[in-house]
Amino acid sequence: MRVQCRVFDTSYNPERLRAGTRILHQRLRGPAVVSYYPPRIGTIRQLRSLYPEHELFDDDEEDWVEHLNLANSRGKGAPKKRRSAAESKKFTKKK
Repeated sequence: MRVQCRVFDTSYNPERLRAGTRILHQRLRGPAVVSYYPPRIGTIRQLRSLYPEHELFDDDEEDWVEHLNLANSRGKGAPKKRRSAAESKKFTKKK
């Protein structure tokens, strides 16, 4: 069996333990699945890039921006970015 595996370039597994070689040697299914479906067009972002001269509104994005503005006004937004050590020394020096 060992010689046969060497000749035919297969894995030698006398205990018949589960190995992932069968799955790893299969063809990838991704390209076939992707080619089956038509390209996805119609998101607001893609429409804005295709037609920049038109003003398109996205209700979900507007709701999200409004939520962020409300959170920031209450002090619940993202924290300010930390300054680097060089910048913090520059601003902390008193003249």
